[in-house]
Amino acid sequence: MGECVRAALAAASDAELVGALEAAGHPGIGRTLDGAVVVRDDPKLAFAGADVAIDFSTPSSTLQALRAAADLGLAYVCGTTGFASAERAELERLAERIAVVAAPNFSVAVNALIHLVGEAARLLGAEFDAEIVELHHASKRDAPSGTALRLAEAVARARGADPGSALVLRREGDTGTRRPGSIGVVALRGGDSPGEHSVLLVGRGERLELGHRAATRDHFAAGALRAARWLRGRPPGLYGMEEVLGLPTPPGNSSR
Repeated sequence: MGECVRAALAAASDAELVGALEAAGHPGIGRTLDGAVVVRDDPKLAFAGADVAIDFSTPSSTLQALRAAADLGLAYVCGTTGFASAERAELERLAERIAVVAAPNFSVAVNALIHLVGEAARLLGAEFDAEIVELHHASKRDAPSGTALRLAEAVARARGADPGSALVLRREGDTGTRRPGSIGVVALRGGDSPGEHSVLLVGRGERLELGHRAATRDHFAAGALRAARWLRGRPPGLYGMEEVLGLPTPPGNSSR
C-alpha cells in the first residue's frame, strides 16, 4: 500500500511525498525516494514538513506513529485494521487532539457498497438472513477483514440491532438452527487477492447479493489521497469515509 500511495502522489498535481516511514530494522531505512525523501524509522522525522500522514500498517505501528502525529498537530489518514478494543480506544483519544480519518477500506466503491447494504437491509428487514463472505491474500494478518465487519455493522444498525451481539464468526459441529437476527461472517485467505466482499441477504425463495471485487490496490490509495485532501483544515475529531464522501453517517459511529 505504501508504494501505491507513493504512485498516487506522483500522479497528483496538488500533493507530493515529503516523508516516508518504515519500521525499525527495515532494510529500506535510509534509502532515498524520488531524489530527496529519506526513509526514516522515527515518525517525527518522517512527518517533518507534512500536512497529512497516510498510514496502512499494523495497530502497534499505527499507534506509535499516531502519537507522534498528535504531538506535531498533524492530520492523519488511517487505513490500518485489526485494532483490539484498548487500541481502538487510544486511537479515539488521540483523535481528540488531531483530525483523523479512520476507515477499514478507502475504496469509494466499497464505501458505496456499505451504504447500499445498509439500505437493502433496512428495506428487506429481518426476514432476510444476512451472511458476509470475504477473501483476501494469504499474507493478511487479521480476520475477518475490517471491511467485512463494517458491512456487518451496516446491516445490524439498519435493523436497530447491536453489531457485536449479532455477529457469528464461527460455525462448527451441531450448531442448531440459525439464530434469528444473526449476521454470519466468513473469512477466506489465499493467493494475492487485494480483497473481495459479498453480502448475501437470503429470504424465502429469493436472495439478494451485493458485492465488490478488487483487482488492484490503486483505488485504495486514491481514496486515501481523497481523504487526505478532505482532512486539511478540519478540526480535531475522528471521521469516517462517510464524511469524506458526503454519505449519511450511521448512528453510533464515532466522529467529531
